[in-house]
Amino acid sequence: MSSRPIGDYALLSDCRSAALVSTEGSVDWLCLPRFDSPAVFGRLLDEAAGHWTIRPCGTSRVTRRYVPESLVLETTFHTPSGTVMLLDALAMGHRERGHALGASSPGVLLRRITCTSGSVAVETSFAPRPEFGLVHPVLSAVRGGLSAYGGAQRLVLSTPLPLRIDGSTARGETVLKAGKRIEFALSSLPAWGDAEPDPWPGGRINHRLNDTVKGWRSWTRIHQGYQGPWRDEVAHSGRVLQGLSFTPTGAIVAAATTSLPESIGADRNWDYRYTWVRDASFTLQALSTSACEKEKATYFGFLAQAAATQLERGANLQVIYGIGGERDLSERTLPHLSGWRGSTPVRTGNDAWRQHQLDVYGELLDAAHQTHPRTEWFAPPTRSFLLQAAETAARRWREPDQGIWELRGPSRHFLYSKLMCWVALDRAIDLAPALGATPTQVTAWRHTRQHIRRAIEDEGWNPHLGAFTQAFGSSELDASALMLPLVGFLPGDDPRIRTTVAAIASKLTDARGHVRRYLRDDFASEEGAFLLCTFWLAHALALIDEVPRAREVFETALSCANEVGLLAEEISPTTGEALGNYPQAFSHIGLINAARAIGHAERARRNS
Repeated sequence: MSSRPIGDYALLSDCRSAALVSTEGSVDWLCLPRFDSPAVFGRLLDEAAGHWTIRPCGTSRVTRRYVPESLVLETTFHTPSGTVMLLDALAMGHRERGHALGASSPGVLLRRITCTSGSVAVETSFAPRPEFGLVHPVLSAVRGGLSAYGGAQRLVLSTPLPLRIDGSTARGETVLKAGKRIEFALSSLPAWGDAEPDPWPGGRINHRLNDTVKGWRSWTRIHQGYQGPWRDEVAHSGRVLQGLSFTPTGAIVAAATTSLPESIGADRNWDYRYTWVRDASFTLQALSTSACEKEKATYFGFLAQAAATQLERGANLQVIYGIGGERDLSERTLPHLSGWRGSTPVRTGNDAWRQHQLDVYGELLDAAHQTHPRTEWFAPPTRSFLLQAAETAARRWREPDQGIWELRGPSRHFLYSKLMCWVALDRAIDLAPALGATPTQVTAWRHTRQHIRRAIEDEGWNPHLGAFTQAFGSSELDASALMLPLVGFLPGDDPRIRTTVAAIASKLTDARGHVRRYLRDDFASEEGAFLLCTFWLAHALALIDEVPRAREVFETALSCANEVGLLAEEISPTTGEALGNYPQAFSHIGLINAARAIGHAERARRNS
């Protein structure tokens, strides 16, 4: 059973896959060659599922940071005899710069430990366990390192350090004096090919580490359009979103991990290494704030292509896709893994792909609305697809569904789902010329949009609570009602919005100031507060012109980031520690969008 705090980890990315590195210099999560591949190192979910540690022998004090303007990790170990610095990165393609970042990443993990003062004994423990720990590979010495055979992959570890092999684990120690360093590289090959190992000499590793830093910095420097409050945090969150992007398609994973629980010991452990249509409009707003215009277009193109043919044959629009556009994400459990802090089952795949969620039509059309110039027509396939999405939202908005939180129970008439059907028609009306919509279609959309508005205002409003609620006729609050002003359904100065925001702030906020999604089922009392919802509250407070309070809530959420600026999905209401899959794209998206909204509100105040 793994018990290390989730917030103890830092993210590495090559815009194709991800690794998580602990403060002890241990890579406890690495999936190759894609985010959704089986883990090579999986100690995050079970102590026996593999790791690769490089660290000083004995005790040390640790500080760490990302090399400025990058996702290259620098961990410094302070020991009684001296100091060593460990540099970790997933290599980018040679001389990849700017928008090309990740286009030809080789899938190689680079590590270098350098003694910066004194003399320090260091050790490494290399225990690959491919396929989530099912494979214990055969290790053998090769020129310039060692090779690991087993399963579908052949791993090659390049290093000049002599290693002792003990079964499927290799270990080594040495003493480094000031100015001395050791380089490591881990690459993979198909297990059944004729390719020979290609050891990476130290010079090549150093060159690619430096080149990877330059690649990240070049990406950062063309994405510096945001000038509002929390500029550094917004820029870093933009890099995290880029780090969670799968460059070959433009997809963005919800998180780098699977099965980190929403509630410790419960069974709400899902695989987040896929892309959700639900996230689309929020993601595109965040990318726009971070000046990621090319990334916006690529991401929308991926969503449109992945979903395009489903509406043509009358199927439900899927809510989640694989990062290569895959549709069948059937769930299975991995019973040999004990889970993080005993939270089982550990799952791969995600059966949310089978759910019916009406909000996806609004999120797609809002995404199109954010990315497409009004004066240009969409390409014919995309135009046809978006027209079908608008027509489907108009036809099906009265149906019940599973809602934004993908509740695995009976379908209901969730307010958020109706709201996003309203968004679908609202954006389609504005896009009508680009869509080639007929006057008859636009008239029908306007009529249905008004019907949806009346239904939300009449059936979604609870006069006894003085708030919009989770579902029609419900007395349960839900943080997703904060989206009413965020998508422009009602203005911030509407009294119903003000009282809804006040009710959520009062009833769904825990003692630490973080906002829960809802309080309606047996799990909700145990699960953590959602950082996205906390940022939504800050965003909504800015829209209702409660700017000092918005700043306070924003800072409360921001304080949940670890020392390298990463945010989890949830925060435990009792301990304040990170919960859920990590790092969570939605949390960083919420940060970016709330910061922008607060900045706009502050400028409006100054100019009034």
